[in-house]
Amino acid sequence: MNSSPADPGTASGAGPVDHELVEAAAHVAPTRCRGDNHTMAAAGRARDGRIITAVNAYHFTGGPCAELVLIGAAAAQGAYELDTVVAVGDRDRGVVPPCGRCRQVLLDYFPALHVIVGEDGRLRTVLITDLLPESYIWADHQLDGA
Repeated sequence: MNSSPADPGTASGAGPVDHELVEAAAHVAPTRCRGDNHTMAAAGRARDGRIITAVNAYHFTGGPCAELVLIGAAAAQGAYELDTVVAVGDRDRGVVPPCGRCRQVLLDYFPALHVIVGEDGRLRTVLITDLLPESYIWADHQLDGA
């Protein structure tokens, strides 16, 4: 992971900021987000080191956020374990934290996931459990061999 010694991480010990991942999402936001249907980009680092990117698919019926599209895009590429994710808004909005629904889904899929949050110059990496403390656990998803 690309990180600088100046990156403090967090008190939870989540670790340094993956700047290469932020740059990947920041590149996708202005180049692939067009109009009102695609306004957010997400990037995720797979456990094998690959970076996967995605954009949201807005629809008035509740289309998926970029983080949810990222889960599907990663699986389609054979990356079933994500280590770190970040979302970036179009129109230079910078890093945007996941919404509540995305926090729950990300936790259910990847309970040890790192999430990059904060504003430019003050980015930090936190654990998904820090963003959604005392969360509901989707028990059926956690069962082995079910």
